[in-house]
Amino acid sequence: MVPDISTGSRTYGLLNYLYGPGRRDEHTDPHLVASWMPGLAPDPGRDPAATLKQLTDRLDLPVLALPKNRRPTRHVWHCPVRTAPGDRDLSDAEWAEVARRIVHATGIAEDGDAKACRWIAVRHADDHIHLVATLVREDGRRSRRHADGIRAQAECRKIEKEFGLQILNGGDRTAAQRPTSAERSKAERSGRTETPRETLRESVRHALAGATSEEEFFHRLAEAGLRVEQRIAPSGDTLGYKVALPGDRNRDGEPIWFSGSKLAPDLSLPRIRQRLDAGRPDDEPVTDHADERAPRPARARRQAAPVAERAVSILDGDDDEESAAQLAGVGELLDALAQTAPASTRKELAEAARSFERATRSHIRAERADNRAIRSAARGIIRAGNALGKGEDGGATAMLLSTMVLVTIAAVRWHSARGHAQQAAAAQRAAQHLCSAYRSAAVTPMNAMREHGRSLPEPVRERYAGTLETALAEQADSVRREPGWDALAATLDQAERAGHDPDALLQQAIEWRELDTADNVTDVLVWRLRRIGKLPATLDPPRARTNARAAQSRPHPSPPQAPETPAETRHVDPRSRAPRR
Repeated sequence: MVPDISTGSRTYGLLNYLYGPGRRDEHTDPHLVASWMPGLAPDPGRDPAATLKQLTDRLDLPVLALPKNRRPTRHVWHCPVRTAPGDRDLSDAEWAEVARRIVHATGIAEDGDAKACRWIAVRHADDHIHLVATLVREDGRRSRRHADGIRAQAECRKIEKEFGLQILNGGDRTAAQRPTSAERSKAERSGRTETPRETLRESVRHALAGATSEEEFFHRLAEAGLRVEQRIAPSGDTLGYKVALPGDRNRDGEPIWFSGSKLAPDLSLPRIRQRLDAGRPDDEPVTDHADERAPRPARARRQAAPVAERAVSILDGDDDEESAAQLAGVGELLDALAQTAPASTRKELAEAARSFERATRSHIRAERADNRAIRSAARGIIRAGNALGKGEDGGATAMLLSTMVLVTIAAVRWHSARGHAQQAAAAQRAAQHLCSAYRSAAVTPMNAMREHGRSLPEPVRERYAGTLETALAEQADSVRREPGWDALAATLDQAERAGHDPDALLQQAIEWRELDTADNVTDVLVWRLRRIGKLPATLDPPRARTNARAAQSRPHPSPPQAPETPAETRHVDPRSRAPRR
């Protein structure tokens, strides 16, 4: 059950909407289910003689009784209350009880208070009601409604339990402010899929991802096409900022501005400065020699993968402040990926970033923690530009997304252990979107590896099966039944061709981190092996084996060896040419 409190200035306008047909004729049988005093509130929905003007005048009477200079500008309190999808339909009597309990809990009209605010509850659909009140009491005083949103949420949790409804996650006041009903209505009229508030929040997050300085952050905002206005002190220092979408104007033709703090708690300028100071990314990440010939987007993604792995380890540790810093960094990394994703994964990554945004905020602060490495990874991805999703780009994207799934699962565990229900649910949604993005990105590279693995001689495949049995005795049978087993065999074969000991390399990949959270163990191992062994993210054409161990397992002579590329030559150990003892 979800309450959504807002305030306004026009009682008649709100009632006209509630009793009207709705924007798509979705309002059916609008009528009162409860009011401040039975019989005093006319019901234009059920009483043909009653009018909206009469109901407005009754509600506004305490406001109109005040001198004009004492009347509050925003005197209308509005709270829709909606059941969750799948909940049963409540009766009018049950909705009346819900209404009385919420106005009592929020301080609008406490039980037994004859001088409380006037209020009504209107029902025009099966799954929700609208509470409307005027914020001047019968005695002329203002209502005491401090933290009314939190108290409404708490009362809804009790009602859900007592009524047998779905018990939703409680909030902790760290969520971003949701768009108001007026903002949503305006977006619908304009043909927008989201409100300006939501668009601006995402744009500001994207501008912050991997930024090294306040100047760069503001420059990115301007490059994104936003209207930006900084609040400057007499000393010349910047005190704050606000942003607006071009063309988004109010009735007077003025831009509709949103300060950073109105978009999200962690997007205020002081909080942005804390993040920049605590985790200023390196200007240019170090590049592995194995990645020199890969496209820049692929290199940036490969370099981000071990950094993301490290975030998993930190989230499984005991340092809450360090973990909170990593969560903020993971959010930036997802924003960077969403901005530069190929078309095949762009939508799912954008949804993953939007979902995980909620998981980056809790009451655990990370003011002194260092997340420089993960912010550098985000910066590297943005500077490398858009990935094409093909060849090495596609393989490197799949490599990183495989790791990001594990990171978000670790975030779910971390938040759940600390009672952060909303954040855990948000991280879970992000994990689901990342799984979809990974499956899309991994199709081509994994199919190529599977094809290569199926073409290996059976004695070679059996030897790699023995390697797996030694390293993962209890899981070996189930791993060999996974669709990715052929890709794992192909990766071990490629690692051996590059001069690695496949037994040692596989053991290193397994010991790097636990595999219990992986849906597909083979997929995780494939990308770890390729990362640890500095193998390309896509499969190179097969080359002949040259070491004695490989020769012993082949029934026929090997074909002539193809010439090695410079990148491969750097990683071939000459000792691998000699027979292993």
